[in-house]
Amino acid sequence: MVHFVGAGPGAPDLITVRGKQYLEEADVVIYAGSLVNPKLLEYTKDICTIHNSAKMTLEEVIHVIEKAEAEGKTTVRLHTGDPCIYGAIREQMDILDEKNIAYDYCPGVSAFCGAASALNLEYTLPDISQSVIITRMEGRTPVPPKEEISLRVNAMLDLVQLRGYEGRKPDALSGGQKQRVAIARALINDPKVLLLDEPLGALDLKLRKQMQVELKRLQKKLGITFVYVTHDQEEALTMSDRIAVMNEGIIEQLASPMEIYDRPLTKFVAGFIGESNIFDGKVTGSANGIIEVETHAGTVRVKGEGFEKGEAIHVSIRPEYIKVSRDNAEEFDLRGTVKDFIYMGTVVKTSVDLKDGTEIKYSRFEKDDDFREGDTLSVYWNPERAVAIKAVK
Repeated sequence: MVHFVGAGPGAPDLITVRGKQYLEEADVVIYAGSLVNPKLLEYTKDICTIHNSAKMTLEEVIHVIEKAEAEGKTTVRLHTGDPCIYGAIREQMDILDEKNIAYDYCPGVSAFCGAASALNLEYTLPDISQSVIITRMEGRTPVPPKEEISLRVNAMLDLVQLRGYEGRKPDALSGGQKQRVAIARALINDPKVLLLDEPLGALDLKLRKQMQVELKRLQKKLGITFVYVTHDQEEALTMSDRIAVMNEGIIEQLASPMEIYDRPLTKFVAGFIGESNIFDGKVTGSANGIIEVETHAGTVRVKGEGFEKGEAIHVSIRPEYIKVSRDNAEEFDLRGTVKDFIYMGTVVKTSVDLKDGTEIKYSRFEKDDDFREGDTLSVYWNPERAVAIKAVK
């Protein structure tokens, strides 16, 4: 006779009375060494033969049972869980049915029930849920194909926070939800690299910003590479760990968002990523790492090395780093007229027309009440905030 005995949730004294009795009477015990508490084996008699199934194949386990049956011995198959949940136990029972070997089973307390009891939790609550779904990871016993698909789908729905929406038609989903479905479809095959070609382009601004954050968090959670294609410079800065700025199919700079923004290598990168004021000119001198540059708008200064006198140069300065004054700025010769003020919510941008007709912008968190449209002012900045870029011949 073969007794399938559930070992319980772990502690040896949580095995059932019947299960303990079967162990005491057994001639042969086959136990799941990687799962069952070995202290349960102390209930066996001294002449009992013990086998560890963790080191055995399914065929070897069945062979031991057949041999014991041929010798008229009693076998206990000691395992975790309950035979009602398909696994190694159920698989072995099916084989014994085929071989006409008699068996019974003595269920133990399932671990999921034991865990809930230890934590004083309930799986079913009135008006919340009356269903318990039990599943398991694939191990030596395979998961049926249909069930594996269902598990993968549910995992993806949880990942993109759409569990409960699986029965909805596409036209019943919002734009953001449709994008999440598309992302889940792309991720379900466990790609090593995921290419996203302007995935948020069709969404409104608020939803696009929300999805940017969600995608960034998703990438960190999955730990896979996202190649994100976008023409939105702000989106590129928000989403990326590294940015590749391409111009006519050629990568002009590959670096972190901060480096791309603060230290662009080319005039194209400076003008493409974020807003920048760019002056074209020639080097007229340098001292202590500060270069003096003559432009059509006037004289400016920038920190830089490796430039020769008379060499063509581009000077890039971000709007937030520009300073203005009614008085002439020392070592700068940039005069202009206030053109207009543009309120943009988080900042106010002021446009200034320089003497050569060049329009530049500077930004502040609040409107600069010291100036009005038509006022004349001087423009300057800290040379270390500007970027010196070599002109391409």
